[in-house]
Amino acid sequence: MPHTVQIGPVVLPVALLFMFVAVFSAGYIAKRTSDSPTEVDSVLWQAGLLGLVAARAAFVLEYFSSYSAAPLSIVDIRDGGWRPVVGFAAAWLFIAGRLLKRPPMRKSLMWAALTGNLIWGTGFLPSILPAKEEHKVPSLALVSLNGSPVDLAQFEGKPMVVNLWGTWCPPCVREMPVLHEAQLRNPTVNFVFINQGETSSRVVPWLSARGLSLQNVLLNSRGEALAAFRQRGLPTTLFFDAEGRLVGTRTGELSKATLAEELSSISDD
Repeated sequence: MPHTVQIGPVVLPVALLFMFVAVFSAGYIAKRTSDSPTEVDSVLWQAGLLGLVAARAAFVLEYFSSYSAAPLSIVDIRDGGWRPVVGFAAAWLFIAGRLLKRPPMRKSLMWAALTGNLIWGTGFLPSILPAKEEHKVPSLALVSLNGSPVDLAQFEGKPMVVNLWGTWCPPCVREMPVLHEAQLRNPTVNFVFINQGETSSRVVPWLSARGLSLQNVLLNSRGEALAAFRQRGLPTTLFFDAEGRLVGTRTGELSKATLAEELSSISDD
């Protein structure tokens, strides 16, 4: 099971989506077993909203230094920064409070809580269990911007970040300065930028016009890298440890905070 799902421009953790499914399912059970379904439904909606805010707030607080320079980025949920466990806990603490204050709703909310816990646990546990199949860096025919052939295996031995991108991809364009800065700040990590389907005559002036002095920009003229990495959309960023094992995958735009989170999983710095 993938750990994230992309819905339009927004990337959400599967665990967070299951939290919403749990709340909606709990609402259905509560309304079927309650004499005051409207009141119960209101409580569950409030719990879901509180869970969403809490999940986002917990992540922002953890990486506040990355958001402080651009406070409006806190509400840009396209970066996929969430702490679903915190959101789940906040939602059910809110429900527990209502259970104490409104005894008539106790039975229906208890059944709803049990249903929600079961559904959310079904989605959350796979996201924290190790993958059954180990994925490693695939073999690809790539070339550098000057036309020299490059083998990805030459980057093994250090943690590696592989970014699949294109100049025609708006979220790729938006996240590139973040990746550029990260490359400068993390010399112990190999950042590799695999452009999809474009030529050096397009990529070189594009990078130059934006002042992006990226290292390890490679061209994949036939665009088969997505299939080789078992991915479907751009931008996609993959995180490998020093042994070449895939540790994390992110489809969608990265922010400074979400990139820092992923880097922490492959770097000891």
